[in-house]
Amino acid sequence: MKLNLRKPLVFFDLETTGLDICRDRIVEICLLKVMPSGEEIVRTMRINPTIPIPLESSLIHNIYDEDVQDAPTFAKVAHQVDAFLKGCDLAGYNLIKFDIPVLAEEFLRVDIDFDITNRSIVDVCRIFHQMEQRTLSAAYKFYCGKPLEKSHTAEADTIATYDILKAQLDMYEHVAVTTPDCQEEYPVVNDIPKLHKFTFQNAADLSGRILFNAAGQEVFNFGKHKNVPVEEIFAKDPHYYDWLMKGDFPLQTKKVFTRIKLRSFKGSFKIG
Repeated sequence: MKLNLRKPLVFFDLETTGLDICRDRIVEICLLKVMPSGEEIVRTMRINPTIPIPLESSLIHNIYDEDVQDAPTFAKVAHQVDAFLKGCDLAGYNLIKFDIPVLAEEFLRVDIDFDITNRSIVDVCRIFHQMEQRTLSAAYKFYCGKPLEKSHTAEADTIATYDILKAQLDMYEHVAVTTPDCQEEYPVVNDIPKLHKFTFQNAADLSGRILFNAAGQEVFNFGKHKNVPVEEIFAKDPHYYDWLMKGDFPLQTKKVFTRIKLRSFKGSFKIG
């Protein structure tokens, strides 16, 4: 099934030095841009992470230190990647929990603000897990009817994810689903904004540490203050913000905490 696109949709996948969003770095990135016309543009590049690649990670994606020693750092290609993503919606496999937060951290390290506010995001993994509960390789075999060759390479995984989404749209065209917050029900349709609602967590930050509650307030999604509004805790315990800023949280999450703190601070000085 050809995707029904209102604007370009970029599928992407990252191979990294590990799974720590704050500390690990990209070693390979593949970007597959699908245009509303159906044109497909693929960009794949190796990245020098500037830190050693642990053996356990290399054994998974088969990229070793010597493979990237002459590759550009992310700082060298950041503006190129950012330009490629401009004006595009995003799609991938498990990108909400991992790929987007990691990419955002890399951008923030070079002072590029990777904004997802006006983008639709489709996580093929979430569609799959809500419908079938499987891994990427199993998803590819289930939906596409053949084994996934060269898994754990960024390009193979990215193209497989694109193929899976098209097959999912064919398979679930007449199946009724609800959004994660159960506020809307509709069939799985060839519509990127609706797939965004179906797959994207209602989070204020990219790592899901801060969620929006039913009233639209940012609430903590971890620790002793889970489900409590962030502004409420900042008002009761001003030092908690300082603890968060010193903590091992993603830069983008800290940026959201700071925005909330500044908003609360400005609100306290309203006249009248």
